[in-house]
Amino acid sequence: MTKRFLVTGGAGFIGSAVVRRLISESSHRVLVVDALTYAGNLDSLAPVSSNSRYAFERGDIADAARMREIIERFAPDVVMHLAAESHVDRSIDGPGAFVQTNVVGTFVLLQESLRYWRSLEADQRNAFRFHHISTDEVFGSLGEEGLFHEDYPYRPNSPYSASKAASDHFVRAWYHTYGLPTIVTNCSNNYGPYHFPEKLIPLTILNALEGKPLPVYGKGENVRDWLYVDDHADALILVAEKGQAGESYSIGGWNERRNIDVVKGICALVDELAPNLSIGPRENLVTFVPDRPGHDQRYAIDASKIRRELGWAPAETFESGLRKTVAWYLDNRSWWQRVRSGVYQGERLGVIG
Repeated sequence: MTKRFLVTGGAGFIGSAVVRRLISESSHRVLVVDALTYAGNLDSLAPVSSNSRYAFERGDIADAARMREIIERFAPDVVMHLAAESHVDRSIDGPGAFVQTNVVGTFVLLQESLRYWRSLEADQRNAFRFHHISTDEVFGSLGEEGLFHEDYPYRPNSPYSASKAASDHFVRAWYHTYGLPTIVTNCSNNYGPYHFPEKLIPLTILNALEGKPLPVYGKGENVRDWLYVDDHADALILVAEKGQAGESYSIGGWNERRNIDVVKGICALVDELAPNLSIGPRENLVTFVPDRPGHDQRYAIDASKIRRELGWAPAETFESGLRKTVAWYLDNRSWWQRVRSGVYQGERLGVIG
């Protein structure tokens, strides 16, 4: 059955992957709403931009009148809410923007979706979903053992994760208080094509290609569970189509890696796929930098529920996904060169005072 998906933040990294997947792998109609801040990039939607089932609207999710007009005009069956300020380092320097977008923006979308949902006929109301995409960072930091899961207590440690935790709680409250059929998903660290190059994996790839220092926080001992972005996109679409209202689903890649091992793996792939004698072995470029405040030691997700109830499992291993990612950046220099010629120049962000 063809549905109408309104995707906020659809020009961002995960959002654009979802949109490309929806257009290429389904018959659904898609409207992207994005404010096109620094991490929003219409180039990431170029592969689907000419498709008749795709449309784009520029808009700020905290603008209630704009969101109301868009929602009423498009009449979505699903609101997939991915719009967010998402970089921990930026949240340390400027937490206000994170509160405005992640908390106030989510509240506005909930209110306007609730207004619209109440206007629908009974069968449309039952089929409607407000799908809020969140992060495992809301749960804080794990020790050496254990996994995050749907009932894990919230313990956010950064302004970014605190703002996402607040938005998760608002979504849950709108389900329990008003009956709006909401779903929350919490994912582990994503990586893959079209990733804005301030995050660890794309920044390391590009700096390695250019022979620049490869910054690693602390000693690189922090552990993350890595999820290939197309696997995540497939999971999100499945949850939007089949997920139970009022539920949350944890989405992870079952791929725990120390940051230093991720960086060394990238170095080996770049040496293999783009050897450069003048640069030499890229591992020699690794540069340890002072750790950031509140840097969580380990994240890892138990994705058993979504596998058990909806039948999802990641298709990529970390090794296969990382190879695809490095190859994509080698083959798509024009995309990241345009990004780097703009507001972002390849630094790790966040001031440690």
